[in-house]
Amino acid sequence: MKRDMNLIRAVLIATESLPDDGPSHDISVEGFSEAEVSNHVHLCSEAGFIDAENLSSLGGACWIPSRLTYEGHEFLEGIRSDTVWERAKGLALKSTGTLTIEGLKLALPLVLKSLIGG
Repeated sequence: MKRDMNLIRAVLIATESLPDDGPSHDISVEGFSEAEVSNHVHLCSEAGFIDAENLSSLGGACWIPSRLTYEGHEFLEGIRSDTVWERAKGLALKSTGTLTIEGLKLALPLVLKSLIGG
């Protein structure tokens, strides 16, 4: 399954909105299958952005989020704005020809600086 950075962002936004009651919760993202969302929850967990529970079985993979980590909150705050998100993606793609978390992390300060007027 191919990684989708827009789905990574959507998973972080959905995870942030979960109740802070301890257990993990299912999330859904419009336009994506349960398997795609589960895979991207797993990717976000591996990236250190969320804590997630692995409920996978022989029937298939199943990852559900419980909370954003500090790193997840920081990254989400940087990419929350649609304007910043689109500009950061564009800058990362233009500069490197690819879209990675690390590329976005490098592009974000440049985008924010240009929006602030620096």
